[in-house]
Amino acid sequence: MIAAAARPYLAGFRARFQQMLQYRAAALAGFGTQCWWGTIKVMVLTAFYQARPLGAGPMTLADSIAYTWLAQALLALQPWAADPEIVLAVKSGGVGYDRVRPLDAYGWWFVRAIGWMTSRAAPRAALMYAVAGVILPAVGLGRWAWSAPASAPAAAFFAASITLGTLLAGAMTVLLDLIVAATMNERGVNLLLTPLTILLSGNLLPLLLFPDWARNWLFVQPFASLLDIPLRLYFGLLTGPGALEALALQALWVVLLVGGGRWWMGRLMRRLQVQGG
Repeated sequence: MIAAAARPYLAGFRARFQQMLQYRAAALAGFGTQCWWGTIKVMVLTAFYQARPLGAGPMTLADSIAYTWLAQALLALQPWAADPEIVLAVKSGGVGYDRVRPLDAYGWWFVRAIGWMTSRAAPRAALMYAVAGVILPAVGLGRWAWSAPASAPAAAFFAASITLGTLLAGAMTVLLDLIVAATMNERGVNLLLTPLTILLSGNLLPLLLFPDWARNWLFVQPFASLLDIPLRLYFGLLTGPGALEALALQALWVVLLVGGGRWWMGRLMRRLQVQGG
C-alpha cells in the first residue's frame, strides 16, 4: 500500500532528475565556476591562517580547505531560487493542473524540487572530487586537497545530515515556489534569498570562523542545517551527543518548514485563480 502510494512521487523525482542530467554543458560550466571560486577561497583562507596567531581558531587550515571544496561541490543543493519549472507554470497558468491531479500537490512540488537540486549537484560533486580529491594530491598539492571524513562514524553522521539538509533545502524551495505563486513574481525573493544562503549556510565562510558572539545563533538558524552542520559532522567537530543534537535540530527544521509549507499551500490552492486559455 505504501509502495503504491509512493510510486507517483518516485516517478516524478526520477523524471525531473533524468531531465536535468541532459544539461551537460551547464554542469561543466557550473563546475568550472565552482573550481575557480573554490581556488580563490582556498588562497584567502591560506593567507588568513598564515597571518593568525599560532594555534588560534576552531578549525585547522586543512579542514577549512576541505570544507571549501565540499561547499563548492554541494553548491547546487542549496535553495538559491524558486524552481524555474514552477515559476513557468505559475506564469502560464499550468499550475492549475496541480490543483486537479489525484496527488498531494505539496508532495509533488517537493519531490520534483529535490530531483532538480540533486541532479545538478551530483555531476558537479563527482567532478569536484576528481579534481580536489584525486588530482591535487597526485600532483603534489595534497595540502590544498579535499580530505576524507575524520572517521567512519563521522562519515555516517555526515550521510544522515546531508540527507536531512537536502530535505530542508527542498522544503525551502517549495516555500519560495509558494511565494512566487502568491506574488506572480520570482525576482524579489530570488534576489533576497541568494545572499542569505551564501552567508548563513556557511558557503562563504565556515560558521565556526565567525565571531564568538554570533556562533550560537548561527548554529541554530535553519540555513546552518543546509551545509555547515553536515560539514561539522564530516570533520568530526561534532561527535557523540553533540552530533545527535545537531541531527535532531535539522530534523526539527525539516518538520517545521514542511508543516508550514503544507499549511500555506492548502490555503493558497483553495484561493488559486487561473486566467488565460
